[in-house]
Amino acid sequence: MADHLALGALGEELATQFLRTAGMEIVARNWRCRHGELDVIGRDGDVTAFVEVKTRRSLIFGTPAEAVTWSKQQRIRLLATLWLREQHGRWQRVRFDVVAVLMLPGREPDIRHLKAVF
Repeated sequence: MADHLALGALGEELATQFLRTAGMEIVARNWRCRHGELDVIGRDGDVTAFVEVKTRRSLIFGTPAEAVTWSKQQRIRLLATLWLREQHGRWQRVRFDVVAVLMLPGREPDIRHLKAVF
């Protein structure tokens, strides 16, 4: 279990660096409430992006992005609504992204930012 958590933390760190390099302002990481956790919340121009990060070491169970199931998407939407209610600003435009991190042995991490995928 600790190895799984470490992989997830590394994937989130790589994803955050990738997003910053691409020009996204990171507003929050690992925002939690009793309903769950949002991995990354960012500002991309005038859009608030809720970013789910999925990291895998192989493709045995599909790509990392395929792990963001319909039920996971619904939970992220709920969490985004709760987060937005706490804010004191205008957050009119939102989108839901996925950053897929594939860390195959002996290779550099493959990081893909999928914008507005659900």
